[in-house]
Amino acid sequence: MIAVTALFILSLSIAVPIVFRPFYYWHINLLDLPQQTGFSYGQIKTAYDEMLDFCFGLRSRFSTGDLRFSESGMLHFVDVRGLFLLDLAVLAITSLILLTAHLLKRKGIAELYRFNGHTPGYYGAELLAIIFIMITLLSLGNFDRTFVIFHRIFFPGKTNWIFDPRYDQIIDVLPEVFFRNCAIAIVVILICLCVYFIVRDYKIRKKENTVV
Repeated sequence: MIAVTALFILSLSIAVPIVFRPFYYWHINLLDLPQQTGFSYGQIKTAYDEMLDFCFGLRSRFSTGDLRFSESGMLHFVDVRGLFLLDLAVLAITSLILLTAHLLKRKGIAELYRFNGHTPGYYGAELLAIIFIMITLLSLGNFDRTFVIFHRIFFPGKTNWIFDPRYDQIIDVLPEVFFRNCAIAIVVILICLCVYFIVRDYKIRKKENTVV
């Protein structure tokens, strides 16, 4: 259950800024993308929506509205779709497992094993928080390097994630600042969820000790 909790927190943290499309829409004006790219707000929004629909499996053919794209660029988003759908699948499965465990506990059918009095959620959250705090500290001041390392890990042996704006105009409306802010949002959500599970564990222990 430690791994289940950690995967639930991680997959949910990743899913939120991706699924919540207004997070990107807010960046269109914040980064003055229409002025910077020459595309209208509507063209940018449509391009992002169609690209994301493809990545979520909501449409079978890749498209970016009025923006040009190459076959190489399209193939990169095929890989991205695989990662997105994997994240959503992990989130669905771990949510179901945690919900089932919660219901079984409430009905007194089963109780999760506790090590040193702490729930598995406590250890999963603590471990994940430590890992991501370390990653964040190592990434401070050099997001470019972290960005490159991320792509080399998740897209091994491929270079089609390096877009040429002449052929893949979608990169013009997906500036590095947006990806950086996505990373910040993921870390913030993840840390908040970890804190929730840790605090929840302490409250449960305190309540049980009071009853005893």
